[in-house]
Amino acid sequence: MIPLWGEQHLHTSWSPDAIASGTRVDPDAALRYAKGAEITSSTGQQVKLSRPYDWMVVADHSDALGIMAGVLAGDPALLADPKLKEWNKGMNAGGDAASAVVIEMITLQGQGKLPEAVTDKTVQFDMWRKMTEIVESHDDPGTFSAMIGYEWTSNYGGGNNLHRNVIYRDGKALADRVRPLTTFDTEIPNELWDWMQTYEAETGGRVLAIPHNGNLSNGLMFATETPDGQPIDADWAAARQRWEPLYEVTQSKGTSEQHPSLAPADEFADFEIWDKGNLNVVPKEPGMIEYEYARQALKRGLLLEDQLGTNPFKFGLVGSTDDHTGISSAEENNFFGKFPASEPGVERMTANAFDFEGRTIKDWTLGASGLTAVWAAENSRASIWDAMKRKEVYGTTGPRMLVRFFGGWEFEPADAQGRNPGAIGYGKGVPMGADLPPAPSDDAVPGFLVAALKDPLSGNLDRIQIVKGWVDGNGEMQEKVYDVVWSGDREPGADGKVPLVGSTVDVANATWANTIGSSDLITVWQDPDFDPAQRAVYYARVLEIPTPRWTAYDAAYFGNTPGPEVTMVVTERAYTSPIWYSPAE
Repeated sequence: MIPLWGEQHLHTSWSPDAIASGTRVDPDAALRYAKGAEITSSTGQQVKLSRPYDWMVVADHSDALGIMAGVLAGDPALLADPKLKEWNKGMNAGGDAASAVVIEMITLQGQGKLPEAVTDKTVQFDMWRKMTEIVESHDDPGTFSAMIGYEWTSNYGGGNNLHRNVIYRDGKALADRVRPLTTFDTEIPNELWDWMQTYEAETGGRVLAIPHNGNLSNGLMFATETPDGQPIDADWAAARQRWEPLYEVTQSKGTSEQHPSLAPADEFADFEIWDKGNLNVVPKEPGMIEYEYARQALKRGLLLEDQLGTNPFKFGLVGSTDDHTGISSAEENNFFGKFPASEPGVERMTANAFDFEGRTIKDWTLGASGLTAVWAAENSRASIWDAMKRKEVYGTTGPRMLVRFFGGWEFEPADAQGRNPGAIGYGKGVPMGADLPPAPSDDAVPGFLVAALKDPLSGNLDRIQIVKGWVDGNGEMQEKVYDVVWSGDREPGADGKVPLVGSTVDVANATWANTIGSSDLITVWQDPDFDPAQRAVYYARVLEIPTPRWTAYDAAYFGNTPGPEVTMVVTERAYTSPIWYSPAE
């Protein structure tokens, strides 16, 4: 297996909210950029990745796919609609007028009142076939995989984020045979799964879906009832497990691994948290956060498996940007923001990223996150998709550290002395995303081989942690974070926690020194609290030493003086897909 780095969630000028916000980078330019080309951003700046990607999905919204480009260009047939004529003027005026178009578009979508020309199914299908033609032209097996996909953008109830990216294993010949689902068709996730079933039955192809931004769902992403209030059952649980093998745990609109209020003992949980409200910045009500974060869902999935016979939240973890600029940007020192207004400039730290009726979220809170690594047999659509389906993937907040995570019953400390953890891991256990095999004896304890190698362009490694979730004998969800290997000669304190690694960050100059931390870490760890009667889930979290955040680079370059509320230092990290344990039947 080889690690392949990529982006599964990028929007271009073919997404209606992106083009209305000023994005002019189209799918073709976005894919050229991902392959290493220098392109011109929507604000006229030259931009290039430090290192090309191995694969990418342009996941433009299926709603009004490409149609708003015609509105911007003044297509007479579209401008015959008074509302689209009004939007044409706003988009071309730019600034606040263009932002007003985006807000109105999202509002009307939630009300089901978009102009008929925007929701026309024939036009949408024609645009889809043009999109797949562009993507197909960039696919180069062995070198770069241009994967076909789209975002189904359910904002159920008015801004409650239930978005999914639909990723195809197939090429244009199959993808063109069934019109992509839109939220004009439905906003209920299980009806998206019905569409996926229909696609596979009619074409013989394969698709999967990746939910994202549970932190903006106002309690709906991992709820135990459907958005329209129906209780979930065994069939629903089986369908979600089948169609949604992954979850996007980190992106520009926040990291949703775990909320600090739900894990007060986890000192690293308070990381790039967006918790003011949903996409419309509608404030959260008590109890919503409990159903928005990945770790809570992984634990709740164990509980639901006891109740329903199937774990609906048995997902791997990936990262992506969700950038709406046509520029996938996850590097702190090369961050091009979420929208054109968020591209590098002296004003961007004080601007609003979201503003709905005076409810605002500042641009500086956007994160330069994230990326996905897949462990695949080769660089091809099929191999990358297969790795996603079996969950042998992990997400990072931007750096490209290499991470291995295996579980089994035969690992021993000497296995951490080798230089090829992959060979040992596959030989003695199962990789991230898999289930532990049955225990060989009643007193067996699972072991985990975990290893990480730093990104040569990023910070050294601080530590590797294993996060465990389980359901106790009283049917209560529990969790614990274990420091399993760390840099330097630090010793755990009386509370069992390893002290912080320290910091070498020079904020004023946006620099740091790799004089602390390690270039690589590896260990074999056995669960000291294992109970063979209790379901459990384990995943690894790899932490770098602190490094400058994009806000520090901006301040140093533009000479800004950020306010005290602005975060200037970041602790980058990786999250592996979990490994699950189930008691013998």
